[in-house]
Parts: sequence; C-alpha cells; structure tokens
Amino acid sequence: MKKKGRNLLAAFRQTFLTLQNMTPQAEAEAEIQLNAASARYSYNPILRWNPQVEDYFIKAYGSLHFAQISKALTRPSCYSCIRVNTLKSTSDAVIEKLQEIMRKSGSQNDVVGINLKENKASNDIDLDMVEKQSSLQNESITKCQIPGLEYVVFVKGSGPHEIDYDYLPDKPPKEVLVSRKCAEAVLRGAQVYVPGIMACSSHVEEGDVVAVSVAVEQPFPDGGWGLGITRGTVLQGLPTDPYHFERNGLYIGQGTTMLSRAGIFRASQGIAVDMNNRVFKLPSFYDVLEGEIFLQNLPSIIAAHALDPQKGERILDMCAAPGGKTTAIAILMKDEGEVIAADRSHNKVIDIQKLAAELGLTCITTYKLDALKAVRKRNGSSDMTTLCCNKDNNDVVNQRSDSGPLGNGVSSTTIVGSNADTTFKENVSNEKANERTYTSKADIRKNTRRMRNGPGRNQSLGGRVENSKGFLPNSFDRVLLDAPCSALGLRPRLFAGEETIESLRNHGKYQRRMFDQAVQLVRPGGVLVYSTCTINPGENEALVRYALDTYKFLSLAPQHPRIGGAGLVGRCEFPDGYVEEWLRPGEEELVQRFDPSSQLDTIGFFIAKFAVGPKDNI
Repeated sequence: MKKKGRNLLAAFRQTFLTLQNMTPQAEAEAEIQLNAASARYSYNPILRWNPQVEDYFIKAYGSLHFAQISKALTRPSCYSCIRVNTLKSTSDAVIEKLQEIMRKSGSQNDVVGINLKENKASNDIDLDMVEKQSSLQNESITKCQIPGLEYVVFVKGSGPHEIDYDYLPDKPPKEVLVSRKCAEAVLRGAQVYVPGIMACSSHVEEGDVVAVSVAVEQPFPDGGWGLGITRGTVLQGLPTDPYHFERNGLYIGQGTTMLSRAGIFRASQGIAVDMNNRVFKLPSFYDVLEGEIFLQNLPSIIAAHALDPQKGERILDMCAAPGGKTTAIAILMKDEGEVIAADRSHNKVIDIQKLAAELGLTCITTYKLDALKAVRKRNGSSDMTTLCCNKDNNDVVNQRSDSGPLGNGVSSTTIVGSNADTTFKENVSNEKANERTYTSKADIRKNTRRMRNGPGRNQSLGGRVENSKGFLPNSFDRVLLDAPCSALGLRPRLFAGEETIESLRNHGKYQRRMFDQAVQLVRPGGVLVYSTCTINPGENEALVRYALDTYKFLSLAPQHPRIGGAGLVGRCEFPDGYVEEWLRPGEEELVQRFDPSSQLDTIGFFIAKFAVGPKDNI
C-alpha cells in the first residue's frame, strides 16, 4: 500500500478503534473504503475515443501500442523545450540566466531523463552524442547535444506526483470542478482562471485549500458528447453530485482559492485558484527572457530544420500561425532573405507580426491569405495583376486594410516588391471620396463605444494586415505546409471522442487541397515540407501516398536531423469498402513520425520532405 494510503488508514484506525472498538471485519471494510478514496483522488485518466476511430487506430498501431499512445496523450511531456534566438543570445547565456531565475524563485524540479536517441535505422547522430546527452541527465537545464540543434535548451519537469487531498471518511475535501480545456492548460503549467470553473463546493472562501478535478465530456443519448452541467453548480462531495463517479482518477492537483465561491461566479476574469501542488510540475516561462527564447515543441523545431532554409532564399510558410516555425526559419536564415508568413485569420497574422518584432526579425512579411487560394493565376481577374509581375518576384497583389475600431472598410491596393512603396490611389476609393455619406447618430454612438471599450471579443484586434490575392506558381525556393489537422498528437489531452471516421477523412481531403496549392508554388529544384501534429495516418502517410502518386516530379528527400521514428507501411480497408493507402516499403525511413509514447516524450507529429524535380515532363 502506498505511503498516503497507509497514513490515511492509520488515522482511520486510531479514531474508530478507540471510539467503536472496531472488529477485524469493520477494519477491512475501512481499508477498502480508503483504497477506493485513494483511487478516486488520483490522476489516472482514460482517453475516450469514438469506437470506429479506436478500431481504425488499433489496425494502424496494434492494440498494445495504441493503448500506450492513448495513455501518453493524457500526460504532458516531462520537459519544456526552449528555442534560443541565436541572433540575440546563446544557449549557454540563456541557461545561465534561467538557472539564476530558478534560484531566485526557489524552483525545485525533480530530475526526469530526456532520452534523445537517434532512430536506429538512421546514422545521422553518432552514439557519442547520445551518451553525452545521457550524461547530462542529472541537471535540470541542459543544452541539446544533437548536431545542429545546440540552440535548443531542455528544462526538466516532474510527475506524476501523488497528492494528499486530506480525505477523511464522510468528510471529502473542498473541491473545484474545472472544464476539460482548463484542466489541459493547468497540466501544462497554467493557473485556474475564473472562466474555466464549472462547479464548486459550498462555503468556499478566499484562501481555502481546494482539490481541483476535471469535468470531461460524456456521451449523450443522441450520439453526441457534452457536459450537461450548469456553471455554478454546488458540489456536496456525495455520489449525487454531477459527474461524481466520472471524476474518479481525474484530480489534477491542489490549490488555494483567490476568491470566494460567490466571487468566482460573479467575476468574468482573473485567477480563481493558485495551483501550488500539481500532479505535473513544469516551469512557467511567461514573460521570461522575452525576445531571447521561444517555447516550442521539439518536432516543430525539427520541421523548420527539415526545410533547410538558406540565406537569401524566398520561403513561404502557408499556415504560419502562431509563428513559431516562421521565426525558426528566419533565424536559421540569419534574418537574410524573405520569409512570407500567411494565415487566413486577421488576428493570427497580427500575432505573427508581434512575435517577429519581439524576436527582432526583419525578413518576415505577413499576409492574410486562405491557403486554399494561395496560387494566383497569371490571367487573374484583377486588372492590376499584370502590373505586379517582374523578374524580381514582385508577384503579389495585396490589399492593405485597417481593421481598427473605426476602420471604414475601404482598401487601397499596394504592390509588394521593388514597387512596394507605390500606392494605386486611383481606384474605387477615389470615386467614393467625393460622395457624401450620411452617418446616423446610432453609428456615431456605436463608434464612440468601440473607441472606449475596444473592438470586442469577437471582433478584430485592430492593426494593419496585408490581404494577399495569392502568389504566382514556381515563385518560392521552399514552402512549408504545416497543415491544419485533427491535432490528435497534442498533449495533454483528456478527450478525443469528437473525431469520427468521417471527420478524419474530411481533414485529409482538406489537406490534399492545400497540398495541391503548395506544390504549385515551389520552383523546380526547390523543397516542400509537409507536417502535422496528429497521429492519424490518413492525414500523414496517406497524404504522402497521394502526393507521390499524383505529382510524379515529387520525391521523398532525407531529413536532417532525423530523430523521429519510421512511417507506417501498408494500407487500411474500412467496413464501407474505402481503402486508405499508406507508405510503400523503402519510403518509411524517409519520413519522421514522432510517437508520444516513445522515449523521446514529444507530442505526436509527422514530417515529410519532398524534393521538387522538373515540372516540364508532366
């Protein structure tokens, strides 16, 4: 029996043997009760999948392996991965600063090994480097020893920890029930914020110690999933509580309330619970060494390396938000060249701009652009299209739009390239300049409120963003397509039931359409890298099969460094007769598949690198 269980049982025995002279049978029953409490107040989640999706993944990975993947997905990585901005600092300098910060804050991280072994089938990293990395495991902050990745720093966390929630028979601890999204953020190191709390025990006051549990979606009779709980529900600690039994093994830590129960459900924002006793302890890097470091998953860093960007090249990041890979590419190029970062969201484009400015990068140009419309035809409908084409790749027509609170929605067209400062002012806006428009008092009041209160939660954040109409074919040396996906490799994850076989197929169809755009934009002799953060073969190996079968001028290229595993070979036949083709023998070692259950302890991720040959033969 674990130490906590022994302590609880000893307290129980002392109380009841003295007062009631318990019989051995009653004592055994008490032990069973405490064992049940120990199992309840723990972290041992079971990831729930759609049954058809689960069957599909079992066919792909095997029953045991998929069970290991599912368990790994419910836990965060045991370390944080930091990318150092080598244009401003060095790994050694960052390590020294982080160690000083941790000393001042009194942070104590239990040492957890980071096993960065090279894939056995590859010889990119010699054994001496692996042994050297292993020798550094007794330090909480280490520099990556893989050649080319010396600017990556690992900060180790710890967990899962066993927490004593002070449970006594007939006296459960005060409790706060949070949403699944909130819990996943807490497991990554965040605090519990007001909007994330769903329910709370009665008589909770500011400063109380509370157990924090998770409300995970449950199946509805109509076949859907949901919570079915009213925010503000009172928890009694009884079996009649909502999701009482479903919360078994879903306790993520203990914290101190910053507000009373009434304050929690009256406030709209702010920290509700200060998490000071966590199941997983990972250091927070919020507002730490801004401009010098960027917190990023290791496979994402590898994806930028696989692209192998060179100084002076023109590179496109098609789905660039939030900008981690974009800035990684720019730094690898020493901020020399042109990196185009495109995303369909106005606000996300602004986030990329802010990150580039924070890191001091000047070679990044951002555009608002739907990846499905990334290719601009030479005979485009715009009359200004032909004015934008010359030998210097001035091939982008954009619309500059101000989306601030009082933006009038009128765009002026600009040309990006050597004529970037030339503005076409003789357009529709000139015709409207002489028109008199009537502004109602209601509009004036609305604009006044926007100026005072901001744009609103569902509105644009403001700022200036270029709206691109696309790029000419063969106009980039390299293209990165980090495609939107089912994200079934992200961790920690406490629920996966929302994805169905149909939705997974739709993700694959969407990605193929984006790939069709990307392949047109890379010049012959260039490179195209495709990546996702999912474990779904239909979005990974099946996309590679589609690409190689459809575009004969594409070929898989070796990746450096190679630390991920091999891809999946074969096919999958579905009950409806649909056949999904994956990789063929010999191709599996040319892609990188990151398994969350492997010793590398990363998110689930996939990278494929294509060399673009002559397109004249198609």
